[in-house]
Amino acid sequence: MKNPNGYGSVAKLSGNRRKPFIVKKTIGWNDKGYPISQILGYCATRAEGNILLAEYNRNPWNVDQAKITLQELFALWLEKKAVKLGNSNMLGLRSGFTHIKKFASMPYKNIRSFHMQECIDSCGKGYSTQSLIKNLWGHLDRFALELDIITKTYSSLLKSAPVPMSSRYRFSDDEIKRVWNLYEEYKAGKEFEKLPIELIDTVLIFIYSGFRISELLGMKTESVDLKEQTFKGGVKTKAGKNRIVPIHSKILPLVRERFNIRNEYFISRKGKIISGTTYRGYFKALMEYMGIEKTVHECRHTFESVLDSNGANRKCIDMLMGHVSKDVGNRVYNHKTLEELRMAIELFKI
Repeated sequence: MKNPNGYGSVAKLSGNRRKPFIVKKTIGWNDKGYPISQILGYCATRAEGNILLAEYNRNPWNVDQAKITLQELFALWLEKKAVKLGNSNMLGLRSGFTHIKKFASMPYKNIRSFHMQECIDSCGKGYSTQSLIKNLWGHLDRFALELDIITKTYSSLLKSAPVPMSSRYRFSDDEIKRVWNLYEEYKAGKEFEKLPIELIDTVLIFIYSGFRISELLGMKTESVDLKEQTFKGGVKTKAGKNRIVPIHSKILPLVRERFNIRNEYFISRKGKIISGTTYRGYFKALMEYMGIEKTVHECRHTFESVLDSNGANRKCIDMLMGHVSKDVGNRVYNHKTLEELRMAIELFKI
């Protein structure tokens, strides 16, 4: 009977051997897509091999501390730890392995801070990628420490490029009015050649809701409650997941018009989900047409800035944004009702 995917395998080797059965498990893939196998041992019979494989899958933490390589540790970390980080975080760290794989075959216990730092310094990327690599080394170090592979976390000595000063700016009142004007022109029947004009309403929904691009594009239609006039969404943090955000009265007609129960996702084009990369292209085309230099994330920046400038309660802003309040009192004791959140969001008067 075939073993489940990822379980491992027992195969018989050719020739006259004392232990002809090899027990192995795939722990990753190389650049050409071929599997990288971890050999668990050799056995005299297939039955012994199956017992060894079953014991390993029952307790895969029993690793050879002296021999486990970076590649093997990373594969085990993906299986046991990364799954608890959330898809976005896990995928980012997974991609970070491409920058450290030069040491893939090196025993992890022999890796030092200068090896790790070399990966950061030679990546040729900016602060975000450097921070990602540093973060990945930190995860692997803590996991290796847990498995008694190392006794010191060299990742604590790493340096990465500092976070640059923010270049994000909110939409000005005039720019927001220009978006509204373009929306009105579209609704009045004006034709726009080679412009994704049917998505102009989504720019306003982003501005008046404060959602991240992944949160709003990934929001399913069932998460939009027209009766209660709320969105339910959010993915990135514990405070941000499945948060309730009242629908601002000014965009409520836009939300009602876009709402289509037949579409799985609230924001879609021709009934299909729009990827973040594709949407950014549409957004850029709309901004260039209006002569506005803004990114999708600056819609979120605008939402927070306007509410803050108009005196919205800080706890309410944090809850609407999916942020954890910095003030302990607000974070632990201050609970806001839906009506209070609705009052706060309506302070966005533009």
